[in-house]
Amino acid sequence: MSNIFPGHSHPLNAAVFFYFSLPQGILLALSQSEETTISFILIDGYNLIGTAHNDLQAERSRLVRQLSAYHKTKGHDITVVFDGWQAGGLREETTIVAGVKVIYSRLGDKADLVIKRIMDTAAKELIVITSDRDIMAHAWAKGCVPVQSRLFEPCLAKSSSPHAYVEESGDEDEPEIRRGNPRMPSRREKALTRVLKKLC
Repeated sequence: MSNIFPGHSHPLNAAVFFYFSLPQGILLALSQSEETTISFILIDGYNLIGTAHNDLQAERSRLVRQLSAYHKTKGHDITVVFDGWQAGGLREETTIVAGVKVIYSRLGDKADLVIKRIMDTAAKELIVITSDRDIMAHAWAKGCVPVQSRLFEPCLAKSSSPHAYVEESGDEDEPEIRRGNPRMPSRREKALTRVLKKLC
């Protein structure tokens, strides 16, 4: 049988030869490593839960409990920011609750300002959970990936309570079969697909 890697003494050929000589289990682990690495998630708290609640404090606590369970399951680093501009303290408040960093903006400051500041100073890619268009635009500009709150909600529900979210099936959910050459996904679409695999 002829050598499929002729002249693999060349560094590139040697690297390719080494990769394909690895056991299949290791190859599978390498292919899944992108999905299993820890992500850094920044959440616009009130955008995710809304503010139309009789007991907003209870809703905040419920969200933090869900995020804590999600953190334990997925291992991601999570920061959630809540507005304190109308009823906050004189200083920005930061606490750690069961592995989740919870930030309240100070009186007079909106959560948007805190979220943008964190993105401005981040030395790593952040996944930003919000449906606020201004924050989403800022995220893309800073090399972060914004994910709409409605897309993150099923991931959170599925992880924090495995039986709470059951995906419906049926003909209406069948993917559309496209003929011919489909449009190539954009850079942002690819980034969103990549982070959703990590989140869910």
